[in-house]
Amino acid sequence: MNKIHKILAGNYWSDGGAFMGVLPYMLWKDKTPVDERRRQKLNLNLLLIQTETRNILVDTGLGNRLSEKQMQIYQPGNFMLPVALAELGLQDTDITDVLMTHLHFDHAGGIVTSFGSTEALTFPLARYWIQQSEWQMAKNPDELNQAAYNFSHQLSRLEQFGRVELIEGEVKVCPEVLLTFVGGHSAGSQIVQVDFGDNYYIYAGDIIPTWFHTSLAITSAYDISRKDTFAAKKLIYGKLKERKGTLLLDHDRNKWEVPITDLKV
Repeated sequence: MNKIHKILAGNYWSDGGAFMGVLPYMLWKDKTPVDERRRQKLNLNLLLIQTETRNILVDTGLGNRLSEKQMQIYQPGNFMLPVALAELGLQDTDITDVLMTHLHFDHAGGIVTSFGSTEALTFPLARYWIQQSEWQMAKNPDELNQAAYNFSHQLSRLEQFGRVELIEGEVKVCPEVLLTFVGGHSAGSQIVQVDFGDNYYIYAGDIIPTWFHTSLAITSAYDISRKDTFAAKKLIYGKLKERKGTLLLDHDRNKWEVPITDLKV
């Protein structure tokens, strides 16, 4: 029973200029709808990997604990992660592993869920797989990264009550799933490779968040190293070409599975 599922955890609005990075507004303004503040609406496309013995979730979305200021800036839709999992017949305790591509708020916010006056880990029995460098940056961000993380809000409960697996480099979660450190977008960004034999996928996280970002040269202004993101893309495309695999896009509103044959890379 090896399967993957797209888990739509909701959506939110992000600054279009920052998200498109070096790509000038005049080149994308007619191709991507924006609001009066030039914000793009983005999906939170999470990945669920099911094997014979594991239910593995990649990233957790925004969650339901944003501050008033964040709500005004990002105007998120409803937190749909529990609903999307329930539609597949899964409860919070069924998730065995949570793989974090990185720990920015739109990916790590759903680690903890608010239940009125109380809060708890969204997936209390899961093991959380995070690159050591990402965890340390989130916990003690430097001046460049201070605005990207809020450890006390998003991750302190995980540190106290969760099963955190801090890893370095490349690690197999199970025979079908491999985590690979790439950096680029954040200090400890990692990609997820899913190998089901005849079917091979890479969930690239924010290294390649949308169709526009499939171009090697287009990187988000949120990336801390364009050079490393560029190298990560080349690595991803090389692996996909070798296996005739499929790229999975985490923020695109219209595309999810993109076969490597559809990309001019």
